[in-house]
Parts: sequence; structure tokens; C-alpha cells
Amino acid sequence: MKQMVQEILAPSDVIINGNRPWDIQVHNPDFYSEVLSGGSLALGESYMDGWWDCQSLDQFFEKIMVKRLDKKVSLSSPGILLGVLKAKLINAQRRSKAYVIGKRHYDLGNQLFSSMLDKGMNYSCAFWDRAKNLDHAQEKKLELICQKMGLEPGLKVLDIGCGWGGFAKYAARKYHVSVYGITVSRKQAEFVKKQCRGLDVVIELLDYRKLKQKFDRIVSIGMFEHVGYKNYRTYMKVVHKCLQPDGLFLLHTIVGNSSRSTTDPWISKYIFPNSILPSAKQISAASEDLFVLEDLHSFGEYYDRTLMAWHDNFKRNWAKLKDLYDERFYRMWNYYILACAGSFRARRLQLWQIVFSKEGLRGSCQKLRKTYV
Repeated sequence: MKQMVQEILAPSDVIINGNRPWDIQVHNPDFYSEVLSGGSLALGESYMDGWWDCQSLDQFFEKIMVKRLDKKVSLSSPGILLGVLKAKLINAQRRSKAYVIGKRHYDLGNQLFSSMLDKGMNYSCAFWDRAKNLDHAQEKKLELICQKMGLEPGLKVLDIGCGWGGFAKYAARKYHVSVYGITVSRKQAEFVKKQCRGLDVVIELLDYRKLKQKFDRIVSIGMFEHVGYKNYRTYMKVVHKCLQPDGLFLLHTIVGNSSRSTTDPWISKYIFPNSILPSAKQISAASEDLFVLEDLHSFGEYYDRTLMAWHDNFKRNWAKLKDLYDERFYRMWNYYILACAGSFRARRLQLWQIVFSKEGLRGSCQKLRKTYV
């Protein structure tokens, strides 16, 4: 079985027990049969259990993703077939499941995320164009969003999936707008309310499908990945209903290169339950006849650098966290961050900012592109 695994890895130039940073070191011979039968889920779980190591996981994943070795997992695998069947039959992101992602991921602990993220607690891709460091790159991202939406004092802004309030705090403080943010994480909501005290910011624990108010601008930063392909159209209809006729909607989201109904089983089980990355086709279909697509800005290459900065922070601050999380969690979190970094570096994942209007804007392309060209 070792030979079979080595043959699968060969096109990516990964050697079992090799001496290069991207080679893997196998400690448990059961690794081979587990991975051959369990695919990506077994690969991740066996790493968490210490069955194998790699000096540079990001390089390992970059190499196997470039060669699309993840596609070599047999579609006859019972686990994959069950996942596809469940995705077709069940709406895993229905209203009754809306708060699962909050409890399972975003409520893991504010100390964890503050030890990993920038000072503004922005858990999404930074904009590294001429940026000095992570804090600067995240601030440039927030400024980019504000400029693309044409923020000015007095505007009423909706932030769908407000996270730890990075955008809300920045926009309310610098542009003097009124921000209404919603999240499905209790710990996020509590954090933002404290951080934005004294600003024109209101935060509520709420599912987007319950929104009814009207807004001049709507922004969604790193939340659309949790909507689910069965709900993309519903999401766009809600945004359309809540946006003023002359308003703008900015969608900041990770995008996959193909349309899918399921996500990676390891990511779904351990990191982002019920998440799925949209494709260009799915976003376009969901927004058709509702919005005019004014601008699309792709800067997925910056997510690799963002993730590596998060990883550096996480490792450096682990001593402050190890009494709260065990060694298996440490390995899981490392695997998560570095696997994602490798995937973006291999261009298997993208990051898009899309600006939509309801009725079309004159001269919008030239005006919008001046903010980042």
C-alpha cells in the first residue's frame, strides 16, 4: 500500500520519508490503508493524530493541488457518495441550522482569533498592495471596500456576517456612516458591541433571512461561503429587498473554480460545518435579473500571504493558548491554515470582490477601478 500512495504522490514530486520541506514523514504504517480508503478526511485526521508530519504543509498542499491529486480520490467512495446524496436531498444551511457555524467555529474563543488575526480582528483576505504588514494590509482592504461603495456621512450600511466588527468600526469611525451588523456567533456579537461602544453601530444575533430594513449600502465580507448553493438565490433576493434603488452591494467571497454541491469532508467536519464555496456560474445565476454587476476584482493571491501571516501569529502565540486547547487542536489548526494557503497558492481557490447595483450606474467601471488600479 505504501507503493500505491507513493505512485499517487509521484506527479506532485512528493516523496514519502524524503528530506525536502514538502516531503511527508510517515510514523504509522496504517496511514497508507487509511488514506487510500478514506481520502482527504483520513489524510487530515491521520495528521491530527500524529501519524505523519511535513516540515512545510503549505508547500505539500500547493504541490498536490497543482497536480489536482485531490481529484484522484475515487468517486465510488461511500463517504463521498453519501455526502453528495445528502447535499442533494437536504438543505444543510436552512434556517434551523443557521447558527451551527457560529457555535462550531466562530465561538471557539475570541482569545484564539485575537492571537491569530490583525489588531482589527479581520478574518478575511487582506489587500497587500504596497502594504507594510498584516495590520496595514487589512486596513487597506477596509478602505478599498469603503471607497468602492462610495461611503459618505449619513449613509445607512448593512454588514451581513459582521465578524468581530472590523469593517463596522472602521466605516463608522472614518466615514461617519450608520452600520447595522448581523452575525450568527454570540461571542462575535458580544465582542463587537464592546469594541464599537460610542459609535453609530448596532449589532444583532440574526440570520440574514429575517432582515426587513432598507439600507443605502450592503456589504458581506467572508460570509457567503456559509450560505449554501440551495440558498444563493434566496440570499440575493433578501439583499435586493433590503437595498435602496440607488444603493450598492459589495460581496467579498472565496470562490471555487467549479460549481459544487459539497465541500471537502475534512473541512466540513472540523473547520466549517455545512460550508461550501460558490462558483462564478452560481453567483451569476443567483444574481441574474436582480442586480447589475458593476465590478469584479480578483486578488486571491493575497489570501496565501494573509494565511501565512495568520499562521505565524498562531505559532508565535501558542504558548498563551495551549492551556485552552490540546495538541490535537494545534495540529488541526495548523493543517487548516496551511492547507488553505497551499490551495490559494496553487490557484485552486480565488478571492473576489464584486460590486452590484440594482439599476446600473453611469460611469461606474471607471470610478470603481480607480480605487484599486
